[in-house]
Amino acid sequence: MPFIDVTIAQGRSPDEVRALMRELTAAAHRAIGAPVANIRVCVREVPPTHWSAGDVTVAERQATISES
Repeated sequence: MPFIDVTIAQGRSPDEVRALMRELTAAAHRAIGAPVANIRVCVREVPPTHWSAGDVTVAERQATISES
């Protein structure tokens, strides 16, 4: 039973999160032939202020982009 655990920054609509779950399920099914009913997907959303890359948070990066 595949378990796909994904962490993303908060800010996407419920429809976007649902589409991600649907596509991940389909990809696992195609890649390894697991029955769709046996594939588990967990999407964890993290506040943009709690996620950084290169010592810049997602929130800071978004603010810089919106100022441009």
